[in-house]
Amino acid sequence: MTERIFNFSAGPSMLPVPVLERAAAEMLNYQGSGMSVMEMSHRSKVYDSIIKSTEASLRRVMGIPDNYKVLFLQGGATMQFSAIPLNLMRTGKADYALTGNFAKNAYKEAKKFGEIHVAASSEADNFSYIPSQAELDLSPDADYFYHCANNTIFGTEWKYCPETGSVPVVADMSSNILSKPIDVSKYGVIMAGAQKNMGPAGLTVVIVRDDLLGYYPQDKMPVLLDWKLMADKESMYNTPPTYAIYVLGLVLDWIENEIGGLTEMQKRNEVKAKLLYDYLDSQSFYQPAARADSRSMMNVTFRTGDADLDAKFVKASIENGMSNLKGHRSVGGMRASIYNAMPYEGVEKLVDFMQKFAKENG
Repeated sequence: MTERIFNFSAGPSMLPVPVLERAAAEMLNYQGSGMSVMEMSHRSKVYDSIIKSTEASLRRVMGIPDNYKVLFLQGGATMQFSAIPLNLMRTGKADYALTGNFAKNAYKEAKKFGEIHVAASSEADNFSYIPSQAELDLSPDADYFYHCANNTIFGTEWKYCPETGSVPVVADMSSNILSKPIDVSKYGVIMAGAQKNMGPAGLTVVIVRDDLLGYYPQDKMPVLLDWKLMADKESMYNTPPTYAIYVLGLVLDWIENEIGGLTEMQKRNEVKAKLLYDYLDSQSFYQPAARADSRSMMNVTFRTGDADLDAKFVKASIENGMSNLKGHRSVGGMRASIYNAMPYEGVEKLVDFMQKFAKENG
């Protein structure tokens, strides 16, 4: 059997080995049910206990207040680019911060539904930084403020929750959810595709404050985009992504009982990121792509400045037991995604390889 490699993919990304082992052990017969979770009716008592315990675990791990609904949906974060304006627009106005590719895609989608104001943009500087609070041009009459909390392609991360007064803050946390503790009460809506820190692709989690549900006329809302309907039906209006929800439950159990919660998870992630960024700052062969004050703890972007040398680096990294270090096609270079499941040893191996490659090619 091929030995496991260090997978630096931006998503779908690697999962914790204990989670994979437990899922494998339960694949044919989940806890004496005689069947796999993959085969199980979502209306069965056994599955009902899975989805309810997963929600309870997520609430506990993230500290989600009681006045928030947790929705387990499909369609990825991209489907929520449409659902957000449809569910939240009352006056037809919203503020968007453009700090990367996915924020820009969300902005383009929202423009189909209302008047969208660009509250900040780092596009002129190739999305290399996150705007400060003082740089945000906020609209007091906006229905909501939208930002992408971590930008996988460009390797930048919001280090703060924007202060917007009474305007609800909406955050796409697809690539940094569960990486650190956050104060959920500062947000109106948090949404995240699962395939980076939560589980396999196919599941999207939406956490929405109760008072933000039900603005849009129910008879005109596309049924699968209707948060209120999904909340009322406890994510069971149609068949949810059952297996992905089950794996999320295993991941949450790993975070809570093996890691020790999100405070400990943050410490682990900070140590990994520091190792890689400290090396990048100590030499001149590689250039970090993101501004130092905006660097992501999850996605580290860098390049040599020579496209052919970058390609050689990526090819050699694969031969050395690492995968998916090629940067996004829109920016080139390299990208190391070091999500929760990436062990410290993986980052150590990467830094050792980078040092060796620089010495041989510098």
